[in-house]
Amino acid sequence: MGVAEMRPPRQLHPDDNVAVLIDNAPKDSRPLGEGETLTAALAPGHKIATRAIASGKPIIKLGQTIGFAAGEIALGAHVHSHNCVFRAHAAEYDSSAGLEAARAAIPNATSRRFAGFQRDNGQVGTRNMIALVSTVNCSATTIRQAAMQVQQSGILQDYPNVDGIVACTHSLGCGMASEGPGWDNLQRVLWGYANHPNVGAALFVGLGCEVMQIAKLKHRFGGKDQTRISGLTIQESGGTRATIAQIVDQIHQLLPQINQVSRAPCNLEHLTIGLQCGGSDGYSGITANPALGYASDLLVAHGATVILSETPEIYGAEQLLLQRAASKEVANKLLKHLDWWQNYVDINNGTLDNNPSPGNKAGGLTTILEKSLGAVAKAGNTPLNDVVHYGEKPTAKGLVFMDTPGYDPVSVTGQIAGGAQLIVFTTGRGSAFGSTPAPTLKLATNDRLFETMHEDMDLNCGDMISENISVEQKGREIFEKIIATAEGATTKSEQLGLGDHEFVPWQIGAVM
Repeated sequence: MGVAEMRPPRQLHPDDNVAVLIDNAPKDSRPLGEGETLTAALAPGHKIATRAIASGKPIIKLGQTIGFAAGEIALGAHVHSHNCVFRAHAAEYDSSAGLEAARAAIPNATSRRFAGFQRDNGQVGTRNMIALVSTVNCSATTIRQAAMQVQQSGILQDYPNVDGIVACTHSLGCGMASEGPGWDNLQRVLWGYANHPNVGAALFVGLGCEVMQIAKLKHRFGGKDQTRISGLTIQESGGTRATIAQIVDQIHQLLPQINQVSRAPCNLEHLTIGLQCGGSDGYSGITANPALGYASDLLVAHGATVILSETPEIYGAEQLLLQRAASKEVANKLLKHLDWWQNYVDINNGTLDNNPSPGNKAGGLTTILEKSLGAVAKAGNTPLNDVVHYGEKPTAKGLVFMDTPGYDPVSVTGQIAGGAQLIVFTTGRGSAFGSTPAPTLKLATNDRLFETMHEDMDLNCGDMISENISVEQKGREIFEKIIATAEGATTKSEQLGLGDHEFVPWQIGAVM
């Protein structure tokens, strides 16, 4: 596309003093048709000043401050890391002030249902799997070899209602304190996967002498669900080969039972969806994320639960959630987690404002404030009904926030442990992420990514720019894609076999 054909940059809010490039802007061009000429070529997603901005004045995008001018910025100039800087901001924490508007934002529900696997405990799965869960790294290879042996035997072909075997291995489970946040995280994650709606039966496998004892897990979380969760240790089973044989034998016994469960119509209130973004770019906040936000609102209207996460990546945009908190208690929970993170990164010589990665910046994102605005857009506009710990299963329906790191595999692991049966993941730079036993549905923010990584991307949101598809129309398309995936349509990451190594519990505390 030549300079003459370049579409004008898009201003996203009337109060903004920057606009986002829709097309490549060549060196020496004037994307606005006036003002300063560009000193270098720019990719789509980067920002152009729509008016002169004085040194020290706020830079506004989506109606919010994303940074401050490091010097005089001329009309038409490129606005990025060289002239837009982060500094502590005084965001308004008027908790619940927008609650009524958030309630009014809930769309009208329809009679939509999905075909899922109904469990005896009332949960509903989007997949039907057997989970092998290592309590400690010492048993990791053992359960992987057992799972591989079953998969390579071809026996799963005889059980069409069984979607597979998932081996959940990790680097933890011993050399750690038996109390504190790291311990609590790991316990919640291990039990959350074993008792997941997408898991028909689970087998814990330990070494035997580790800190994370199977008996402690059952004592803390047990109950009626113990009937489909069992356990064994390598030391008691007679070593590695004997344990693998025992695991394989138990799987063979479980397969006919798990295969008896078939899909049946279920209300959407049984769905829990994890919202994620990774490899974000300048398009994320104007295409895929707001469209996913509209789909989230539709899910909430139908009684489903949607989980927003990645606490460091809402920094600077938290007021958009606080303003629609269902109560002061919910707002205070979120603020408490943000305070914890500020202290946590200080202790570890980090800063929350250093979050945008090199890929984010190459895609046009400049500060954590800008990145956070796009991240929060995934959550739509409905009330924030609760805030939960990492890996904790929400009890509230609707929009829930889970405290997690921003690192994708760690965050998704927490969401799945909390009961998410499906992950929806937006990306602008590209991602090869996958997850199991809950599949990941990936949305491309731009046409270029969808074309170049078509084998990894499930849905293109770039046509919101190239074909002027509305947020509402794309949001409904995502909503339908979510339902189809919940009913068994395979995602690109499932087709590629991704997800076996993305089980990464959040490690907090000393390794001893």
